[in-house]
Amino acid sequence: MLKAEYAIIFYVLLIVFSLLLVRMLSKKYLKPVKYRKVKESISAYLYLLPSFVVLGIFVFWPIFYSFYLSFFKWDFQNQDNPIFIGFQNYIELFKLNQPVNITFNEAFFNTLLIFMTAIFIIHLIFDLKKIKKPRQKYLIISMSILGILSLLTINLIPYLNVISALILVVVYTILLSLHFIDQMSNKIFLRIITFIGLWIAFYSLGVPEIIKFLSLAKEQSLFIKAIWNTTYYVLLSTPITILFALLIALLLNRKLYGKTFFRTVYFIPFVTSVVAISLVWQWIFNDNGLLNYILTQIGFSKIPWLKDQKFTIPTVAIISIWKMVGYYAIIFLAGLQNIDKTYYEAAEVDGATPFQKFQFITLPLLSPTTFFIIIVAMIGAFKVFDEIFILYVGMPGPYNNSGMTMVYYVYDMFYVQQRMGRASAAAYVLFGIILLFTILQMRSSRSRIHYES
Repeated sequence: MLKAEYAIIFYVLLIVFSLLLVRMLSKKYLKPVKYRKVKESISAYLYLLPSFVVLGIFVFWPIFYSFYLSFFKWDFQNQDNPIFIGFQNYIELFKLNQPVNITFNEAFFNTLLIFMTAIFIIHLIFDLKKIKKPRQKYLIISMSILGILSLLTINLIPYLNVISALILVVVYTILLSLHFIDQMSNKIFLRIITFIGLWIAFYSLGVPEIIKFLSLAKEQSLFIKAIWNTTYYVLLSTPITILFALLIALLLNRKLYGKTFFRTVYFIPFVTSVVAISLVWQWIFNDNGLLNYILTQIGFSKIPWLKDQKFTIPTVAIISIWKMVGYYAIIFLAGLQNIDKTYYEAAEVDGATPFQKFQFITLPLLSPTTFFIIIVAMIGAFKVFDEIFILYVGMPGPYNNSGMTMVYYVYDMFYVQQRMGRASAAAYVLFGIILLFTILQMRSSRSRIHYES
């Protein structure tokens, strides 16, 4: 026992002596400025250590552990001993209950072939005279003929759509690398050509096959339907919310009486409980609710807001827009008030109209705030869950899973069906989709964001 106590005392004295020796050597051989920086960094990290510990236990560890469990069959029967199944959870998410009439290969390459053929035909019509090199002229003509022949015989020759689409993509990539598109100096003309190309590609031969494939596949896979409904909700709610928020912010930025009161009124829905908001809107959307009462008084017939599946996502979008528009309006208002007034005064001296001030001063200088709001609004829209759960009393829509979103799918898999491995896989697919959209927005917005400095 005494030997153990002596050992402990010896190790403590050795640690203390080592620390003192390191301190003396650092003061003697290291520059005082560098030593001070190291000391300040160590002190700062020691102050942050409790936060790192809390974040590590309650945030980082669950994130990494859930990703690890997404590769296991971890359900109610295998809670103690999960079974490693690799990517099977991810494959099961996109597995169709019954095969659809069209394959994804046909859908994707047919649409790609239509799009690329339209691009070559447009260049053949508008830009053939501008091309000086004969090789490029012959290349454009031959590729356009190849695309047209492929479209005419697309159902007669197997894999013709794949071969033709890939050839057109490769050739167009080569032409882009040779700065072929840069010969068109008129940006407006380039936009018109792009618009016509998209129109021909998507509507000249009817609805694209890839849209048919997705519309059929979402009825055979619940997770694909969740992605479809979530994307529909994001595209419907996010632009409208941002547009209304900007309009409200522009009104509140004017010299109006009672601006503080209106700011508070617009901001109240954001801080109100989602449960209370959803219950109130449930009464508003009811068959005998306030909205149908107003419609009948005007002369319209009642609309089954909560009973028809085609109104599921729009009703949820209305609630979300009403709830979030005030919050984003306040952020827009802060961005508007940070714009220096001298820009507007100089524009008035030059005779600029109010619309020109908005176009050339407000929008460019408000672009950092707009970029932030777009990112935050899109991420929040992808995580919609509470409104659906309360509005439809714990069900994903009235019927046919019309309100099934990706977060609701994760909730249903984890809490209801006790299939935690698949729920983890679905959560990481959602994370990947949000990350992809965020990266695309950040890269596409670099040249459009203007800072005052």
